[in-house]
Amino acid sequence: MGLSLDIRWLQDFLTVAETGNFTRAAENRNASQAAFSRRIQSLEAWLGATLIDRGVFPTRLTPQGERFKEYAGEILRRVMDARSELTGKPTQDHIRVAVPYAIATSSLPAWWSNWSKDRNIACSIVVGNVHDMMTALVSGGVDILICFHTAQQPIQLDPARYERLDLKNESIRPYASQKLVEKGHATLPGHPAKPLPLLMYSPGVYFARMTELIIDAAPQKLIGECVIESDMSDVLREMAIKGFGIAWLPECTVEAASGHDLVPIDDGSWSLCISTVAIRAHVNERPAVNRLWTKLQSFTTL
Repeated sequence: MGLSLDIRWLQDFLTVAETGNFTRAAENRNASQAAFSRRIQSLEAWLGATLIDRGVFPTRLTPQGERFKEYAGEILRRVMDARSELTGKPTQDHIRVAVPYAIATSSLPAWWSNWSKDRNIACSIVVGNVHDMMTALVSGGVDILICFHTAQQPIQLDPARYERLDLKNESIRPYASQKLVEKGHATLPGHPAKPLPLLMYSPGVYFARMTELIIDAAPQKLIGECVIESDMSDVLREMAIKGFGIAWLPECTVEAASGHDLVPIDDGSWSLCISTVAIRAHVNERPAVNRLWTKLQSFTTL
């Protein structure tokens, strides 16, 4: 008699697919590494396919594993939806949404008032960097990813497997406090005798790459000195408001601050257009996700 599918195997597999590490995945699943490995092997035996490439390090899925993780996520979602419907226990539709920190702290509160206006929706917000959020989406760890997108660094996902919705357009551009401008310390591109005080993103951060693209494409060479560095746009915004320097900020981050005196200091040649997009897997047909997606489609801007 063949093995019966254990729902825990799917949860185990998705955990290792998301973490890329057997030891951390076993810890997350409260299992010994030996027991965890046996359960993954049982799933592979049940499927008749190898899901984990054990000949490389760090842990990597096989092509069959990459295909199966979407099915595994959908199976789990449908089982949980069926359980909720049959037992009638949850009264809310629960959706998992991944967003970068800049969106979570600026636009999300206004969006939430729209999302939850006509129905009882519960939402888990996953905040992280681009790599971690993409991993969560592909592994089925989140239902919808909302993030920034630019033509210069497009999101590389198969359109046959993922649906994208453009939500709004804005710019990332240099801002300084009115006081700094009045003192003459915020005139681009700067002067060797008076380098501009710059508030910059930490290396590897998404907006650090965007700022580098802007500076590289600018008509003149930027002359300045980094006085503060942070991986969070909110921190750089607050430092700019206090007059400590110039920061390249997305418009949503600036608009989220009340009572500020920040002003854009360029003519458009030191800016970059960015879009906010929503992405979901085509196979994710959960009713709650479909309803939220339909609501998002009705917005020209959020």
